[in-house]
This record gives sequence, C-alpha cells and structure tokens, in this order.
Amino acid sequence: MSEQTKPNPIPDRYRRITPCLIVEGAGKAIDFYREVFGATERMRFDGPGGSVAHAEIEIGDSVVIVEDASPYLGTSAPPAGGLAGTPVFQFVYVADVDATVALAVERGARLKRAPADQFYGDRDAFVIDPFGHGWTIASHVEDVSMEEMGRRMSEMQG
Repeated sequence: MSEQTKPNPIPDRYRRITPCLIVEGAGKAIDFYREVFGATERMRFDGPGGSVAHAEIEIGDSVVIVEDASPYLGTSAPPAGGLAGTPVFQFVYVADVDATVALAVERGARLKRAPADQFYGDRDAFVIDPFGHGWTIASHVEDVSMEEMGRRMSEMQG
C-alpha cells in the first residue's frame, strides 16, 4: 500500500475518544437516546436473535457506540439501575437541561441529582438511563473566570 492510499490512522468521522455503551436492548436504548438527546443513528449491524452487534449514533458532534452485551466479545451490560459508585459516566451538553432531564425521567431514567446551578457555570443533573448508564446532563449558563471558579469552590468546600 503506498503512502498516498494509506488511510488516516485516526478517521475523520470520529473524535479521539469514542464511548461505547454495552446494554441489554440496544434497539430500545438507541430509541431512548434519540428521544432524549436528539441522537441520530449513523449505522447499525444486527446480531443474532434481533440483537445489535454494533451501532453508532451521533449526539451533537460526538459519536457513541451502542451494542448489546455479547458472550462472543466478552461484554456485559450494567444492571438497569446502574452500578453503585460507578467510575464512568457520560457528560452531555444540551440546550435546556431542565427539559431534557424531565424527558429522560419521563422515558424511564432515574433521577439521582436534580438540575442545579454549579460553581463552574453549568446547570447540571445526573440520571441513570433505563439501561444502567449514568449521564450528567448540563447546560452552560454562566461564563466563570478561573479565579472566580476557585473562589466559589473554596467557599463551597468551607
């Protein structure tokens, strides 16, 4: 393969890091992400028994891979209620955090932290989607300088 035909090792259609959500019921999960976050599906490969072996959705300018759990690949989904103290969650900016959180809860997400203004200039909330994955949903509401952010954080921590 010549240098001129060698593909870009980091494809232009993807960001540097692309999250992959393993779920039970990927088709329903994609529907949830479409309804709540305005996701669009850009590709899907069906697996055995009506499962989704691999799908890619776009939320804004980001790609998220969604797949059903697979014994072949050795992947498993979290429980529907999420994992206690999970070390990983998705962070998504939306135009209206309050409306998006209300819709997510209406569609089956569990509210873990209600929308609130934060010291760093975002209004955000935390939910567990019906497929066990955590999401911080945020809207940027105030530009805050680093100095002011530090002051507010110190004040908040006592």
